[in-house]
Amino acid sequence: MAADMGKAAVDVAAALNLAPVSPRDMLVIVPVVGPLMAAALAVMLRGWPRSQPAIAIVTLAAMIAAEIALLARTLGEGPVTMVMGRWQAPFGIAFTVDTLGAVLALTAAVAGLAGAVYARADIDGPARRAGFYPFLLAMMAGVSGAFLTGDIFNLYVWFEVLLISSFGLLVLGGEPRQLDGTVKYGLLNLIATTLFLVTTGYLYGLVGTLNMADIPARLAALPQTAPVMVIASLYLVAFGMKAAAFPVNAWLPASYHTPKIVVGAVFAGLLTKVGAYALIRTLVMLMPAAGAVLSPVIAWVAALTMITGALIALAQNEMRRTMGFLVISGIGYILAGLAIGTADGLAGALAYAVHSMLAMTAIYLAVGAVERIAGSSALTRTGGLYRASPLLAAIFLGLVLAVAGLPPLSGFWPKAMLVRAGLEAGDGWLVTAMLVAGFLITLALGRVWLLAFWRPAPGGGEEVRTRLPATVMLPLAALTLLTLLLGLMPEPLVAAAQAAADGLTDPAAYVRSVFPGAL
Repeated sequence: MAADMGKAAVDVAAALNLAPVSPRDMLVIVPVVGPLMAAALAVMLRGWPRSQPAIAIVTLAAMIAAEIALLARTLGEGPVTMVMGRWQAPFGIAFTVDTLGAVLALTAAVAGLAGAVYARADIDGPARRAGFYPFLLAMMAGVSGAFLTGDIFNLYVWFEVLLISSFGLLVLGGEPRQLDGTVKYGLLNLIATTLFLVTTGYLYGLVGTLNMADIPARLAALPQTAPVMVIASLYLVAFGMKAAAFPVNAWLPASYHTPKIVVGAVFAGLLTKVGAYALIRTLVMLMPAAGAVLSPVIAWVAALTMITGALIALAQNEMRRTMGFLVISGIGYILAGLAIGTADGLAGALAYAVHSMLAMTAIYLAVGAVERIAGSSALTRTGGLYRASPLLAAIFLGLVLAVAGLPPLSGFWPKAMLVRAGLEAGDGWLVTAMLVAGFLITLALGRVWLLAFWRPAPGGGEEVRTRLPATVMLPLAALTLLTLLLGLMPEPLVAAAQAAADGLTDPAAYVRSVFPGAL
């Protein structure tokens, strides 16, 4: 009886949400639950390798439809929140979809769908049975979860999901260079992930919450002696490593050229952007004061990332390595928008992220098409490819213009937005770095196109006209067309990027979606 008297009655009803969940709100978790369930189904059907592509393609198409609906809702009504287990925030784990997360999740699904279609030609039966499509679907669930979660520890969980899945994709095939690339990729990413986890524990010990809508108010109420700058600096290192920012980016060029080309394409389009997203979300929305203090450091990191990536790309002989360093250089532009820190600068960074996700996925797939024709992507072994495939030559040239940031393709407008924002903020030296890096990227890609396509074939021979499979050309042409449409009609992308940037700099709507009674 004494034991019963010692127990305090706890009424948890006030922490629960007993109202039925709206079907519209259930849409929030479809981009995460859908690919996880499909991955499980693909594992169960691994004995029927022909079923694997269909499962992945249908699932990713459904993800795109769900994310279009989510984006339309966030643009019309503001952020949408669903808390797991009927707990109210901050007790339950929240999924909060704002324009930023919806745009990036939608773009990721488009890139993933292109990769799934291309893989029908690139991934053979043994690789399918070994788990290519389940790994791809699980990775897409991790990417979507990272973009849509409203809990910073849950962000760590989704990083782990996509990291483990990416290990499986990298090592698929078991070649010595793949194993070597996987070890380097895994070691440095695990260091970054461990640092992320330790920093998140430090943050929880400081503010007592992990909900992203709750953290800013808790941090603002802390005394000035609180170690907020230490936490922000640790996040900068951890997420900078995930994003492949200078100088903690050695893992990317050491690994992205080793796996199947479709794996490299999806990695190039998605993985570093998740790290950049986490950095923007943390330093702009959660810790704006600390982010402002760190902006000069971020500006130097951005400039060095842009220029070193472009310079090293210019010196490469192998196309895959060239594209890997261009992925790094592109991250510098996103960080430049973060360093500028204004709503216009952030909008430019987000528009550039969308462009880069599509264009880098496409140009990797184009390199895969080159390898199919020439048997290699080394510039010393290729030439005359415009005769072998005039359509591929035209598509590749279009992607060169896109990645270089030249009109009329998608890369022009984000760079123009960043340059304008930098000039308005008085960051002339950072704008100069952007322009210099853009010039170097143009030289690197122009060199690739001239040597691989325009130059006669090595040894005086001529490339035989080659017909590429439809599953290779269809996703490649679709992504290239999308970059062209975004270049010719940039208004929807610019408007969505501006809305996302406004939501970051003024997160009141985000907070109200999680805590409806909050001011």
